[in-house]
Amino acid sequence: MPALIPRPTEAAFPPGHFTLDHHTTVRLGPGTEPAADLLRSLLAPATGLPLRPSPDGPFTLALDPAPGQLGDEGYALTVTPDAVLLRAAHPTGLLRGIQTIRQLLPAQALSATAQPDTGWPLPCADITDVPRHPWRGAMLDVARHFQPVSYLRRYVDLLALHKISVFHLHLTDDQGWRMPIAAYPKLTEIGGHRAESPQGPAGTGTYDGTPHGGSYTRTELADLVRYAAARGVTVLPETEMPGHVRAALAAYPALGNHPGRTLDVWTRWGVCDTVLGVHDQALDFCRTVLDEVMDVFPSPYIHIGGEECPTAEWTHSPAARHRMAAEGLPNAQALHGWFLGQIGDFLVRNGRRPVGWAETGAELPLDFTVMTWREAAHTLAAARRGHPVVNAYHRATYLDYARSGDPHEPPAQPGAVVDLRTVHAHDPVPAEADAEAAGRVLGTQAQLWTEFVTTPAHIEYLTYPRLCALADRGWSGTTDWTDFRTRLSDHTVRLDALGIPHHP
Repeated sequence: MPALIPRPTEAAFPPGHFTLDHHTTVRLGPGTEPAADLLRSLLAPATGLPLRPSPDGPFTLALDPAPGQLGDEGYALTVTPDAVLLRAAHPTGLLRGIQTIRQLLPAQALSATAQPDTGWPLPCADITDVPRHPWRGAMLDVARHFQPVSYLRRYVDLLALHKISVFHLHLTDDQGWRMPIAAYPKLTEIGGHRAESPQGPAGTGTYDGTPHGGSYTRTELADLVRYAAARGVTVLPETEMPGHVRAALAAYPALGNHPGRTLDVWTRWGVCDTVLGVHDQALDFCRTVLDEVMDVFPSPYIHIGGEECPTAEWTHSPAARHRMAAEGLPNAQALHGWFLGQIGDFLVRNGRRPVGWAETGAELPLDFTVMTWREAAHTLAAARRGHPVVNAYHRATYLDYARSGDPHEPPAQPGAVVDLRTVHAHDPVPAEADAEAAGRVLGTQAQLWTEFVTTPAHIEYLTYPRLCALADRGWSGTTDWTDFRTRLSDHTVRLDALGIPHHP
């Protein structure tokens, strides 16, 4: 029986196989051309198969809105010795089915180089597959350590193989600003680079002493969005505010609470106490940034961070005290919710859904989708308040924590080990949730913060195979640990073909 990750909802594998060869043609139903293009582009490097279109081809792609139980991402795949039929109610479902076909083929089909001596049998199958959760995400922090857009495309390809639906791209933080904003060119010119720090050796403790920089062009980001969409992956941008903005304040000090102060792009890790001001200029800056973010990223959700925002600067700022008085707010802490409300309203008026990290599960305005991370109980609290929730509990989804207690593990975020079994055991829906609260949990998401992660190889070492476990849980729901390990053991051959490091 083929080992698939994530596990299909229903699957049977009768004897026999269908062989793909240079004579195989594809019959295209209306609206299936993008899926056919993806199929060809993914299989061509290893197989060289043209998979030409033909009105009587034995390999059929079909959109059929009648089977409503398939939803937006579900698909049905039937393989017999003479024919293949992949159908879905929505184009995204076809894209998910194509990834299953890739896994059903010999692992060499995933290779980036030609495999001329390999046959391409597709085992007979009868699969009906629908995800449990719509939000199955992976966050990559490119603010702490920049990664080229060529690697981001590979990252997307690996997400799509595992039916991950959201690529959360963390673009800005205290240590770097990676997206150009036409009205504020210094954000990348100055905020995109940090200098050598004399305060500590590179890559150790709470300091990064190594000069580092990088930013994307608008065209690169727009192309990445299109590339991901063709694979059924939505790119969710995150630009942090009102905290985690030291890089922006290094470029434009007037946006802060001490306009005459000169700051550097932060070379430390942790939570910086320099935050945006709450005066009109700072709010206008945020709206201008988000206008450009929305122009590049068509995602229905826009992430603005929002957490870990020290309020000491607001307490001592005359402009902030004036804002408190004008808005009738009791203290500087209340400015945090007020600020997020202003930004959230702006996004909602523009047809987007604001997303924010929640530290307590209760501090975000109600029109926010909440990413809960600090405490497991916060997911239930946010859902009961009425928020849509993505469960990103750090003790089960933060892949920057070490994946084992082995002393030879590379540098990782200080804290408890998050091993493969912990990720697999994490149910995004709290056990105490009633049906209403459970229905507000959109799904789950892995996070990889990159304070200690500088290279693509290190990213993939930490991500896999733990992301396989999260993908399995997010798509399939509860699966038996032994069953998952058995499937993963076979799946590692595919990871090898892709050049991904993983557990022995």
